[in-house]
Amino acid sequence: MARFTGSIWKKSRRLGISLTGTGKELERRPYAPGDHGPTQRRKLSEYGMQLQEKQKLRYMYGINERQFRTIFDRSGKMKGVHGENFMILLASRLDAVVYQLGLARTRRQARQLVNHGHITVDGGRVDIPSYMLKPGQVIGLRERSRNLDIVKEAIEYNNFVPEYLTFDEEKLEGTFVRQPERSELPAEINEQLIVEYYSR
Repeated sequence: MARFTGSIWKKSRRLGISLTGTGKELERRPYAPGDHGPTQRRKLSEYGMQLQEKQKLRYMYGINERQFRTIFDRSGKMKGVHGENFMILLASRLDAVVYQLGLARTRRQARQLVNHGHITVDGGRVDIPSYMLKPGQVIGLRERSRNLDIVKEAIEYNNFVPEYLTFDEEKLEGTFVRQPERSELPAEINEQLIVEYYSR
């Protein structure tokens, strides 16, 4: 299954969560899309809730199903709680860290910055959004990419950097200090339902 390239706003309304992280999608119409407006929806089955939770997280990070499942399987081989390890691996991806550092306003924008070769890791150019970062690695912008309007706008807009990262606004560099803890990751996701979904 290919990566989703349709309307992320529509998906956000369908799943009842801001997938871009801005919250704008749900401001004007905080209900599912469709002809009948904010009418009562049928109650989801247990399977339906598990599937919805999986889709929330997958669309949030903009990953296709095969890649998502590969990361899930990899997290199951690690020590600790399967669901938490899964969330931590997703948050350790290069595109996710670029977004959290505030170099992009949305995860999609962060993915594009990486794809187009604007991002460096330890001084070397990396154009793979799924690149897994290790603690201590430094994420920066290429010299010629420092004056990009979207980056300047994102840095101006951003006022929060998680504790597992540090960001130097003058150098436009961030450090992946350590792996995040579950409490520092999206609280609106119930990863246990995703574990149950794949354990069927």
